[in-house]
Amino acid sequence: EVLSDPHKKETYDAIGARGMKWVEEPFSIDPQDLATNFSKSSVIDRSKIFAIFVAVAVSILLLPIFICLHLDGAFGENASWFATFIPLWIWDGFLVFYHVRLIMMGPIERPEHIPEEEWSDPLPMPKRYMSLFRFCLLALFEIFATLKLDDSFGGSWFMAFLPYYLWELTSIYKKWPITKMKIVTITDLESAFGKTSADFTEEEKEAIKDGYAVVSSLEGEDFDEAVRAKTAARQELIKSAFRFIFSLFVLLQLAGSFTLSWWFVFLPVWVISVLVCLHNYQTFAQVQKKAAEKDPTLFGIEGDPLNASTDYGAVGVDGTATTDAAGGRTSPPTPLTEDERENLKAEVMVHASNLCTKCCSQGFLLVLVCLFVAKLQGATFSSFWIISPFLLVAGIILCCLGLAIFGISENPEDAELFNTTTTAAFGGDTKPDSANAPIIPTNYAPPPTDEVDPELGEGGEGATTQTTTAPEAEKPAESAAAPVDLLDTVPSKELAADMADLD
Repeated sequence: EVLSDPHKKETYDAIGARGMKWVEEPFSIDPQDLATNFSKSSVIDRSKIFAIFVAVAVSILLLPIFICLHLDGAFGENASWFATFIPLWIWDGFLVFYHVRLIMMGPIERPEHIPEEEWSDPLPMPKRYMSLFRFCLLALFEIFATLKLDDSFGGSWFMAFLPYYLWELTSIYKKWPITKMKIVTITDLESAFGKTSADFTEEEKEAIKDGYAVVSSLEGEDFDEAVRAKTAARQELIKSAFRFIFSLFVLLQLAGSFTLSWWFVFLPVWVISVLVCLHNYQTFAQVQKKAAEKDPTLFGIEGDPLNASTDYGAVGVDGTATTDAAGGRTSPPTPLTEDERENLKAEVMVHASNLCTKCCSQGFLLVLVCLFVAKLQGATFSSFWIISPFLLVAGIILCCLGLAIFGISENPEDAELFNTTTTAAFGGDTKPDSANAPIIPTNYAPPPTDEVDPELGEGGEGATTQTTTAPEAEKPAESAAAPVDLLDTVPSKELAADMADLD
């Protein structure tokens, strides 16, 4: 299969069988194998990998750096904005090539293991043409706005912003049907049409596909996914409305129709940031409330006398006093299993994490926008303060990547950490040097001890205490070095401690 496809054959010739497997199945990569292969690479190969990360960081940060230099006057008073935006034109060129390449590929062929009635092109041709058209609208707006900044565009600011407004209309056109989509089950459709789903005609299937999201049940994963898609589409419409209002304010300010402060022009930005935080807090509060209803003990509600419900004063249907739960007290929730409790707790923690992340990101964004607005109002600080957090983060990431790339070394698995017959593990020779080896005395003398005669016993008549005295050790030759007790040397003690740690 690989050799019959020219593109796959070219990839196979370049990176081999294992590389082909990693390209087709990226998640099949074993991190241990990847680290082992990386540790065996040369310094030149590691430098190439690090250079790729540096190039990506430079390509992303080059445009804001050029804009800051232009605003600070580093390019001169008459510098061209069109030249400043050269990195943007390069990016646009790559994106145009990507969209054109995607269209030239043609429709995706159906795999053999998928039936024809179940196959649908994930990237239909109308969708590809629409994506190219929307990108061209954005690129056209960028060109018109840049030429207008250089006073090289003969039209008004409204003409420069016209492609952008068309792009916003296409976004609304894409998201509006999803917001009106109805979520139904297959049983509901069969009841509405009066026949089974297998008997639906092609026209009916197209009508269902355009206006309905069909799920297996109202409690399954597909239902939750459909609800999330519908909610995301509504949020995108709200964002589009705020972007439209903000762009209109900017247009009126640039055209001279507004003489207000830039702080007022950015009013939609302040509002949408607050709404994003409030929406995430509302979502977290709803999830927390549902979790408390399912398991009150999860939040320590059980046992609270203020929240405990009683049967005192309950009245039945006939007006008589009753202690039944139907008289007004709600029945306690069904106890959950340990797995259900853990899943419920994890869901609450996920939404709490999303709330903190969104609020922190919005606060960080507002700080940068405030610096930008202050610069528009005529502040004298350098424009690099606006992008300084991004430069700091990029520098930290590159430093960590550099330490990780150049700091990984190979760990020999078969190497002996300690060998009594060799000193290679300590950086010495593989054979012991008898000339340099320390002299160990062979005539070890035990300390003197008192012994009791076993025949007479301790304290018996005539018992005598014998004192065993070690014979005098032979004096070493004058030419030999003084005896050294290896067990009493500091390096030997450290070696013994290291051996204990290894064990």
